[in-house]
Amino acid sequence: MKTLLLESDEVDEAAQMADIVRAIEQAFGAYERGDAQMPAKSYIDLPQYNGDFRSMPAYLETDEWDAAGLKWVNVHPDNPADHDLPTVLGTMIYSDPETGFPLAIMDGTTLTMKRTGAAAAVATDYLAVEDASSLGIVGAGVQSYTQLEAISAIRPIEEVVVADKDEDRVQRFIDAFGDEFDVRAGSISEAGHCDVLSTVTPVEEPIVTPEDVGEQTHINAMGADAEGKHELSDDLLLEAMIVIDDHKQCTHSGEINVPYGEGTLTDADIDAELGEIVAGVTDGRTDDTGVTVFDSTGLAIQDVAAAHVVYEIALETDVGYEFGMIDAAQ
Repeated sequence: MKTLLLESDEVDEAAQMADIVRAIEQAFGAYERGDAQMPAKSYIDLPQYNGDFRSMPAYLETDEWDAAGLKWVNVHPDNPADHDLPTVLGTMIYSDPETGFPLAIMDGTTLTMKRTGAAAAVATDYLAVEDASSLGIVGAGVQSYTQLEAISAIRPIEEVVVADKDEDRVQRFIDAFGDEFDVRAGSISEAGHCDVLSTVTPVEEPIVTPEDVGEQTHINAMGADAEGKHELSDDLLLEAMIVIDDHKQCTHSGEINVPYGEGTLTDADIDAELGEIVAGVTDGRTDDTGVTVFDSTGLAIQDVAAAHVVYEIALETDVGYEFGMIDAAQ
């Protein structure tokens, strides 16, 4: 039996977005039903290197498949300047739940970008207006690309407005998608008045206010991944229907972490976890719902679900390199 090695380009090739969105949706449902195990993310802090490691294991079972895996990821902010490496590097180990055999080792950085976009798409499907055709994006970094890729897979997006202080990044984004969508640069308010808004910035001072969004805009708050990060103003959060991916992670390091820590926002202001909506425990958007916010921190079940899709498609399309990592005869 062989282990499949998948590099970044191969993960990208096998990561069919429509399939990943469906798998992520199934993962949220399994989590809510109790058909998933996801221990808390653990950290190894390395202040001498201005970095840390994070381990994210999970197992989940759906009606169609089950899967297990571990993502080992780091955050080293000095990497780009000092070592010509990305700040974040990830490795995914995808295993057979029945035997524990490592079925695949794959690039976890590309996988993370894909599953993060897919999570926003799942939330958008349940929380955005049915005929949403415009998408605003605040922050034109690498994650903005998979936001558009994923959300356009579940809504008929035609118009895209991108807001970013870096004009070169905005132009690169326009160049990448200009043939497929009506893409233009705009202000935060112009982006926020689209049917769907994805915020993907690392800011610690809110940049989106109630005046910056439409009456029924759905917001995917994707940027906050650490304590202190905060893209949406407290007033906006308090007025909106708030849906989170996981209570512990969101109150610790998600979009709501700052107002929650200060007591401005409490559990009473959190309307649902996305898994509850996917599983039918509570409603998503209804006719009288106004602004909605999805607070996404990223869950290990998402990584495992995305890895399942990548592995299966890689096998079908003969992508990757097989090697004998383990002697099955031992």
